[in-house]
Amino acid sequence: MDRALEYLEQNRQRFLDLLLDYLRIPSVSAQETQHADARRAAEFIRSYAAGIGFETRLFEGDGLPTVHAWHAKNADAPTVLVYGHYDVQPPEPLELWESPPFEPAIRDGVIYARGCADDKGPSLAMVLAAECWLKGEDALPLNLHFIIEGEEECGGDVVHEFLKAHRDDLKADALVVSDSSAVAPGRPALCYGLRGLAAVEVSVHGPARDLHSGFYGGAVQNPATALARLVATLHEPGGRVAIDGFYDGVRELDDAERARINLRPYDEAQFLRETGSPSTFGEEGYTVSELRSARPTLEINGIFGGYQGPGMKTIIPASAACKITCRLVPDQDPEAVTAAVTRHLEAHCPPGVRLEIQPHHGARAVLTDPSATWPQRAARALEAAYGHAPVYTREGGSIPVLTAFQEILGLEPILIGTYSPDERAHSPNERYPVEDFYSGIRTGVHLYAGS
Repeated sequence: MDRALEYLEQNRQRFLDLLLDYLRIPSVSAQETQHADARRAAEFIRSYAAGIGFETRLFEGDGLPTVHAWHAKNADAPTVLVYGHYDVQPPEPLELWESPPFEPAIRDGVIYARGCADDKGPSLAMVLAAECWLKGEDALPLNLHFIIEGEEECGGDVVHEFLKAHRDDLKADALVVSDSSAVAPGRPALCYGLRGLAAVEVSVHGPARDLHSGFYGGAVQNPATALARLVATLHEPGGRVAIDGFYDGVRELDDAERARINLRPYDEAQFLRETGSPSTFGEEGYTVSELRSARPTLEINGIFGGYQGPGMKTIIPASAACKITCRLVPDQDPEAVTAAVTRHLEAHCPPGVRLEIQPHHGARAVLTDPSATWPQRAARALEAAYGHAPVYTREGGSIPVLTAFQEILGLEPILIGTYSPDERAHSPNERYPVEDFYSGIRTGVHLYAGS
């Protein structure tokens, strides 16, 4: 393994240049106008994997392709499957970026670009760790598969189609995911749990067109007002979700689990600086760390309707809408939660408007045993790469596709957290320290040793 690590040191600048080229590709999966660029990103990673000795394919389904690259030469060695994604979130609002989102800039040792942390940097690092073995040691000590998809950020199904079509080719001992954060700069994390997801879009329709509020105001229901009243019924004042059946199936936290969750460093002043919020808020009886990772939530992601331009426009809007996502914990059922939210909205909708509810994709929560063999190997790899034992964490976000790996391949995910917190993923000025990139490569080198 020493020669693999030496190879990394000898190729630091080349690896960084490769990442910067990758980040210049605006592979936004949610915007159809960027799909040609997303395909360029798929070919970028496929071509590079092929160039270092992997067999490769692009799996074309009804959407953006999934990249599969594999190096399986030893039937007696363990097999590890590594998952990542090449697609990125939309960069808007563009005016808030300090430098263009697809023209990566390095300031004070930190890369600023859309997708640098989520997930181009961490997933590319795992590919480059394989190169370090193949070029530095002339062989990989295990069988390795990369599955790098293009629809993680938009909830597409191509990777599900791929897993079903190739399940016999993908039998593995472990699934490794490099798409979560460390707990502090230089302090890695091993994430053993993610929340699930349920999502709905709600539209409230009133008059057939926008109406003059002077001529018609007070005689017809205002859809924006009706939506505001409806949204206000979703939570109790203290933050608990006020929907019958919402908490059905929730696995309560025992003392040991709460102790593990609260080992994660938490500084309230730093948290408030990071979020820009004036204070914390949430269910009574739970710490901030527990609220962020192990309790279910319902959030309004967007609310809109009526005139949005400068000045005033005295209308009653014809419609108003909002987007809702729920983060779920074991053992909540996304379909049951969606049904409970729908029943609540229908029961509480004010008179004089028509309600329309559109469910979106969902996923169950993920919870892995951190004491199992491969999570422990991942923990040792992180400690060797960073010089610090990882903190075991549960994360509040969701990676819906991981339930497909569980259901189709029977693999429990191991999430290695290698990028610094406050990476601003999904926000303007996404950031990724250069040293986090190299630490991610070192982690992969140690992990592939398989010991």
